[in-house]
Amino acid sequence: MEPLDDDHARPAGASDDLVSAVGALSEALERIERARGALYEFHQLMGGADAMLDDVTEGLRAEGHADLAERIETELVGRNVLAGRWTFQIVEEFDDGYYATWRELERTVREKTMDGRRHVLEAEMKQRRRTAGRPGHEATPGS
Repeated sequence: MEPLDDDHARPAGASDDLVSAVGALSEALERIERARGALYEFHQLMGGADAMLDDVTEGLRAEGHADLAERIETELVGRNVLAGRWTFQIVEEFDDGYYATWRELERTVREKTMDGRRHVLEAEMKQRRRTAGRPGHEATPGS
């Protein structure tokens, strides 16, 4: 099968099993990327909820419930989400540790096995599934 383009061509000697394994690693990283997005969403949702508590306590005080407002202010406002951590610290720890390791290892595997090329498995799948010469089935942009 003719390669999609040079940037996605299977390196000489790369077996089907190797291309599949590297493709699975890339897909797993894509899932980590989605999890990271969910973590950032969690971070923003938690921060937004905490900020809303200012209006809550103001409303409770205005309606004669200063005791409840005080509890919210002392027990919830600014509280750590996990022991010693606000969500920005969770995000930073994730990014600097687990996530950074994933990205570095995925890149290393691609460099050592696929000459650094990304999405070789998907490029080959595109070549198998597209109808050559048909509009909307071009191999690359502008081809």
